[in-house]
Amino acid sequence: MNYDVKTVNEYIEAVSKDRRQAFIKLVETIESSLPNGFSKQISYGMISFVVPLSRYPNGYHAKKGEPLPFISVANQKNHFAIYHTGIYMNQKLRNWLIGEYKKRVKTKLDMSKSCIRLKYFKDIPYELISELCQKISVNDFIIMYENTRKWYYLSCE
Repeated sequence: MNYDVKTVNEYIEAVSKDRRQAFIKLVETIESSLPNGFSKQISYGMISFVVPLSRYPNGYHAKKGEPLPFISVANQKNHFAIYHTGIYMNQKLRNWLIGEYKKRVKTKLDMSKSCIRLKYFKDIPYELISELCQKISVNDFIIMYENTRKWYYLSCE
């Protein structure tokens, strides 16, 4: 769902009342679990946790002048979506998440390359999401991002 909002609070207010508390808890879980250095803003029509330009002036290669996106959270028609760049770039982290999800959650994991879709709002694995958020520091993410970019350019030569 696309919201015409400019602030995080406006985004949260746009979430339907029957989902809002679960969504707020999801955003708060991510925010309180992330290592220091990430900042929260609206990016790409979602609530995003980014590496600010003050920390990484190069920003995101695909959109000049934009901070490097790490995790974004969206309220979609039938689910909440968490877009986690780390699970896209780090196979070890991705495998950890898949294994832990199977151990801890009754429902099947609905995930693509970077997107975790949470359809059952009463069964959101907040503790697991918290642990996932703690696994990558800002410095580690910047290094991972730069290494991925170098690999991509080398593979295109």
